[in-house]
Amino acid sequence: MTAKMSECATAAVLQLATASTLLAGEGGQPNLFGGDLGNLIWTLVIFLGVLFILGRFAWKPLLSGLQHREKFIHDSLAGARRDREEAEARLKELTARLENARQEAGVIVDEGRRNAEAVKRRIEDDARRNAEALIERAKREIGIARDTALRDLHEESAKLAMEMAGAVLKRQLTPEDHRRLVGEALAKLKERGPGSRN
Repeated sequence: MTAKMSECATAAVLQLATASTLLAGEGGQPNLFGGDLGNLIWTLVIFLGVLFILGRFAWKPLLSGLQHREKFIHDSLAGARRDREEAEARLKELTARLENARQEAGVIVDEGRRNAEAVKRRIEDDARRNAEALIERAKREIGIARDTALRDLHEESAKLAMEMAGAVLKRQLTPEDHRRLVGEALAKLKERGPGSRN
């Protein structure tokens, strides 16, 4: 810092000397040794005094403030660089997490799709089995109802045939004759089978 001040002071003295010689020259020609030496000395003394006062009371605080500002800027840049690196690391971590979440979501969706297909197949199989069971039960019930209806029809036919035969013969059959004739008629009908129409 003292070296800088010395350089500034030397430069200032040289400029003052040059300026004073330029102003003091005769006929527009610069004269290094021309002019008033007293003014030059007082100018130098005043300049050095101002330089001393500025160096002591103004330049130190200015330099301190500039150094403090430089340190603040340097620290801010380092903090910003550190924050940027942390943000980039955090972004990479979040990107990796997001990619993992996407993959897990894909796996979950695929698993849900497979489970839905399995449930659908199970429901279809259950519905098919239930429909087949209902159809079988309906067939059995229809068969039982058909057999019952045929038996009732045979009995009614035999009874009607007996009554008609009794009316033709003009006589009343005994209950024993009646049972025997019904049994014979049923036996004949069974021999023919349920599907025969003869």
